[in-house]
Amino acid sequence: MRMLLRVSIPVEAGNAAAKAGTLGSTVERILADLKPEAAYFFADDDGQRSGSIVFDMKEASQIPAIAEPWFLAFDAKVSLRPIMNPQDLATAGPSIGKAAQQYAK
Repeated sequence: MRMLLRVSIPVEAGNAAAKAGTLGSTVERILADLKPEAAYFFADDDGQRSGSIVFDMKEASQIPAIAEPWFLAFDAKVSLRPIMNPQDLATAGPSIGKAAQQYAK
């Protein structure tokens, strides 16, 4: 299942890793293990180093292996959610229509 991983690294932890010269290499190692479809990094609305990472998750038991590196390396806030691309949404169309017919008021 295609998933969106959002990570936010607290300023203090990010600064410490940047000063130690390990920020980039640690993120690279985590991403190498995750093998994402896409990864984007930015400063979030709270001024923290953040990322949005799209990857494929085969089963829920992978969640700890996906989240723990961010927790342990950066004390990061992590969120996961399933996402769809346009092709997934097109495939879901009939079930959306069925739900609308069955449950719409």
